[in-house]
Amino acid sequence: MTLGRRRAAVLGSPVAHSLSPVLHSAAYAALGLAGWTYDRVECDEAALPALVAGLGREWAGLSVTMPGKRAALAVAAEATERAAAVGAANTLVPLPDGAGWRADCTDVDGVVGALRVAGGFAERPGARGAVLGAGGTASAALAGLADLGVRDVRVVVRDPARAAEAVQCARRVGVDVTVLRWADTDLGELASSVDVLVSTVPAAATERHAEELALAPCLLDVIYHPWPTPVANAVLRRGGRLATGLDMLLHQAFGQVEQFTGRPAPRSAMRDALRAATGGELELPI
Repeated sequence: MTLGRRRAAVLGSPVAHSLSPVLHSAAYAALGLAGWTYDRVECDEAALPALVAGLGREWAGLSVTMPGKRAALAVAAEATERAAAVGAANTLVPLPDGAGWRADCTDVDGVVGALRVAGGFAERPGARGAVLGAGGTASAALAGLADLGVRDVRVVVRDPARAAEAVQCARRVGVDVTVLRWADTDLGELASSVDVLVSTVPAAATERHAEELALAPCLLDVIYHPWPTPVANAVLRRGGRLATGLDMLLHQAFGQVEQFTGRPAPRSAMRDALRAATGGELELPI
């Protein structure tokens, strides 16, 4: 399966900005897979089922970015436990003998790797967390926090009625979740009362609260463009522990490469390629 011409791609809309080709192309080169290619394919959630159904045996795997992650889970013949828990998949790998696709969510690896390595977060009993936002990335963050032993999480949203999917995910991964309304929450008090905070909301939403959020002992800001975000700047000024969306992107890609190729991910080569593509603005520890 790792010999000869093989194809892979990232599906999304818009997808032109995706850095996944940088990571995967570097990995295939380092692994000596000269016949492998990795492309960007513009594809929204409505078009995804037909596109995936029409792919041939030369396809080794698909990365799926927004807005197609829920559609990717729906088209799969099999799904990993964590993809089912999150309710979305960012990874599709063909099953043997053309029996369809297996869905996974390596975004969870991205959260765990970013927090452990870049954020320095160590798993410990009784740790408490907070997540800003309740979209698909928030669900992956909840699953990642569960993997790190965090069982008590506050989810902060503009409208608690829109947090149902995040709450369901939390229950599936064994996390006790409390939903808080953004307008009613003292974000500084929240940040200083938890061990780890994950922000999945746009930078504009946190700009006024950057100094308050920077009180968190460990913070993952999944936004990496434009960089640095106001929250990241505030954390760096305080000398706090910071993980970024680029760290998350890197660590989620390791698992994808391994599932597509069947070989260990060449982590250093992938990290170096991503650093080069982003001007070396972050260390991206591995």
